[in-house]
Amino acid sequence: MKSPLFFLALAANVICVCLSYTLRSPVSWVVSSNDVVEDADLSEEVASALLVDGAGLWKQAYPSPNALADSVEIPSELVKQKEENVAQLSSRLFSYRLDKVKNSNSGGPPPHEETARTARYIAHSSDWGHLATISTQDKIKGIPFGNIFSVSDGPLDNSTGVIYFYVTPMDYTVTDLKNNPYASLTFSEAEGEFCRQMVYDPEDPRCARLTLTGKMVEVAPEDLAFAKEAMFSRHPVMAKWPVGHKWFFMRLELIQIWLQDWVGGVSLIPLEDYFKATPF
Repeated sequence: MKSPLFFLALAANVICVCLSYTLRSPVSWVVSSNDVVEDADLSEEVASALLVDGAGLWKQAYPSPNALADSVEIPSELVKQKEENVAQLSSRLFSYRLDKVKNSNSGGPPPHEETARTARYIAHSSDWGHLATISTQDKIKGIPFGNIFSVSDGPLDNSTGVIYFYVTPMDYTVTDLKNNPYASLTFSEAEGEFCRQMVYDPEDPRCARLTLTGKMVEVAPEDLAFAKEAMFSRHPVMAKWPVGHKWFFMRLELIQIWLQDWVGGVSLIPLEDYFKATPF
């Protein structure tokens, strides 16, 4: 007769074989300092596993055909412990301390009449945006497809108006861009606190919306140092992402700047005015 400890040990081995989790996309989120293991050193193997694309944000993998899951009942306590361990690992890879990102000294948006400044303000203040491409996916080929990306137009003390991205060839959007490099990037002032404080709905014309349309290109070697500073200073978690995913920097070469920041119509801002303006 085998002791209960034997079966517990066997169950622990089975759950390690049978359960694994992957993340759908490399999304960063901010957590409190109590929730993050500071700058944890993750192996390339562990980090890569957490970044693999899946059907949902968390996807439980199918068990190995040789697993003994059918013959052994896995205690719920062990399943819970496994989930907690994976959650802790993912927090090391995808989270960052709030005090690692400088706070902007912005006093709020410019007057709405100053459309070029407003556009630069939104572009610089936004940490993420919605990028629309023409899809190459089989079921929606040729149809617009939208995706969220973390972005930066430079460190908080050095706005350029040029939007930078840090992307991987594993992303559907990057596949789209290889086929058709033109895209539109949309920001909303609802991302920040202004619209909430003014009790503006995100579709209220006074809650500004900015759409930048242009050609996505890979950052030239001579500009890589600035692109890295621009992205990593605003999104420090990116510095921990595994090199095996072949991350690289892109930027948006602007063709059109579309802005709605007040009642009564939209503005198409000349590129020259946009780049001359300062956000604050």
